[in-house]
Amino acid sequence: MAYVGLSREEEQRMLRDIGVARFEDLVESVPADARLQRLLKTLGPASEIELRRMLGGWAASNVADRVPSFMGGGLYDHYVPAAVNAIAGRSEFATAYTPYQPEVAQGTLTVIFEFQSMIAELTGADVANASMYDGATSLAEAALLARSQTGRARVVIAGALHPHDLAVLRTYLDGKGVTVVADKGGQCAAEDLQSALGPDVACVIYQHPNFFGLLESPRTIHRIAHAAGALAVAVCDPIALALLDPPGAAAGDDPGADLVVGEAQPLGNTPSFGGPLLGYFACKAALVRRMPGRLAARAVDAQGRPGFVLTLQTREQHIRREKATSNICTNQGLLATRATIYLALLGRRGLAEVAELCVRKTHRCAELAAAIPGYRRAHEGAFFREFVLECPVDAAAVCAKGRGMGVLPGVDLGQFRPEWRRHLLVAATEQRSADDIARWADVLRAAGGAR
Repeated sequence: MAYVGLSREEEQRMLRDIGVARFEDLVESVPADARLQRLLKTLGPASEIELRRMLGGWAASNVADRVPSFMGGGLYDHYVPAAVNAIAGRSEFATAYTPYQPEVAQGTLTVIFEFQSMIAELTGADVANASMYDGATSLAEAALLARSQTGRARVVIAGALHPHDLAVLRTYLDGKGVTVVADKGGQCAAEDLQSALGPDVACVIYQHPNFFGLLESPRTIHRIAHAAGALAVAVCDPIALALLDPPGAAAGDDPGADLVVGEAQPLGNTPSFGGPLLGYFACKAALVRRMPGRLAARAVDAQGRPGFVLTLQTREQHIRREKATSNICTNQGLLATRATIYLALLGRRGLAEVAELCVRKTHRCAELAAAIPGYRRAHEGAFFREFVLECPVDAAAVCAKGRGMGVLPGVDLGQFRPEWRRHLLVAATEQRSADDIARWADVLRAAGGAR
């Protein structure tokens, strides 16, 4: 490829061959109010020096890698070992495509198999796939699977689900058949969930830890969902699963969640400027035929030699429009590779240490905030890596003050609901030092607490 744009004559020849007079004829089906009615203003022509300077300036506007960040809400600033970048940056990984041909893709298939195995172990599920676009689309695919499996249409959200995940879910389901059971004190109330269920419910979805960082009661939710004939879908933080009971594992009279999905960005991937992200998807063995995305498995060839292949599903199964099992037809292979390297480097003990440090540092933040007049936790109950802090001023003002003092103090929840305008979602990972936490507390005092 020469990377040289088409000439005007070449464009006209292509349009003639297609059978239209101008490019605009190709997008007539797009509503007029969604189309740009003027030429797009672009920079150019520009030299490589000018372009690099411009793009570098844009990249420099992301200060999260240069100042202490207490932002969370789905993306977390965990330490990424140097070995992750060194190994994942190899050209074999960085340029690999979906491995349809096993004879030339054993390395990629091996990594995918290891990723699946580790996710299955973390979640307690029987099987995991080869990764999804992000946590939100993984959740939407789980809801579609539940609808297909049960023949039911309604999806029930139990408690505090991330608003972005809820928005993606509603988009996938055309805004229909989604019932939200509001939280009580930040957590799902069993009696409210019970009353929301019926014979039309395909699945019950809950987040654990939830959007507010609080721990839910998975076993109770599973029992209520299964008693109604619905599937239980858990949305889980993979770092938290190093300490929490795996939701997909059976315990006593609870067979566990039927599906466990979530965002795997914290595993060896930086938050960057909001992406790219990495969804994971795991389920019970009985649902494997309906699983979206790719599935790598260990097999043997005609000579009995072990190897890895994509199995159970063909590519064509994913490109049949409304007849497809799913229209997710690729995987975040490079990001899954990074997650696999990260998990292999840390192991069980290392991942648990990361999770324990998150708990200790986040609870230290909560203790310091409680000692500053005007600030208090918005919810009671156990929490993992983050908590909601009720502020004496708007959370947006706290965030603005923090930026001026070289600290990102958290996520302003007022952007999601006006009644949350004084709520700040605070997260602390193993990256935050004692000095970072002290500076964060200084921001609170300067923003509205006692000096």
